Amino acid sequence: MKTDTVKTGTGQAQQLAGIINEHHTALLDGWMAGLIDRLVRRDKIAENELRQQASQLLPLLAGALDSGDSFDIEGGAWDDTRQLIAEISQSRVRQGYSPIDTASFMFSLKEPLFAYLRKEITAQPEQLGDAIISTSKLFDELGLLTIAIYQKAREQVILRQQQELLELSTPVVQLWQNVLALPLIGTLDSARTQVVMESLLQKIVDTGALIAIIDITGVPTVDTLVAQHLLKTIAAARLMGADCIISGIRPQIAQTIVHLGVNLEDVMTKATLADAFVVALKRTSSSITYQQQQH
Repeated sequence: MKTDTVKTGTGQAQQLAGIINEHHTALLDGWMAGLIDRLVRRDKIAENELRQQASQLLPLLAGALDSGDSFDIEGGAWDDTRQLIAEISQSRVRQGYSPIDTASFMFSLKEPLFAYLRKEITAQPEQLGDAIISTSKLFDELGLLTIAIYQKAREQVILRQQQELLELSTPVVQLWQNVLALPLIGTLDSARTQVVMESLLQKIVDTGALIAIIDITGVPTVDTLVAQHLLKTIAAARLMGADCIISGIRPQIAQTIVHLGVNLEDVMTKATLADAFVVALKRTSSSITYQQQQH
């Protein structure tokens, strides 16, 4: 009984492969017509690219269906098909397509294939029903595969963008010879603190700075976790040979730190970045002189 089922499935797959090979151009036209009607984003360049991708995919589908793996898309015969589907799905993420548009690429091939199946198996309704069900399940699986790959690729893009935003939001600026400033804006969490620490330490190595001013004017609140993150960053900078000054201590933040019992006795703090910069200049034996212009 099991052997008969396998033969039937293989026969249906080979029949479908034959339809794809014999009616390649007509299927491609029908596929594109249905797909373009469903697309939210429509332009000539996108349509040409879709047609090229569909034209590449059809022979791969036929080859996989004609193999011994038949409808098993996890089989080795489907490797090239899965690879192309993965490339197409990943490109959809970069181009700004929606998950629905991405899945529609596979789902839109169902209707033209069903039409040819009806022509091929007109006299055998039961066999036609089985073939349509098998074909529908196959393209449902392929459509779900495109969505899974799309979501994974989009998550990777989001993670990369978040990392880039973190790096952009923690610039280390050289204010003076041997003096760095790290203005922090927004909430500090563990991930961002790691980026802050790495950026500051690398800049210390690159410039040989002796003083690093960490300005927290733009940090809305300081809790125990934020204070611990700051202390870790200061300790790491000291190990690299640079002392740290924390500036931007507002009255509310000062009260919060005292209330939390956070020990900042070993850390110099200043109310403003300008005050911290003056201290940094003194520590590095530097000074700024003002020259009055003569008229």
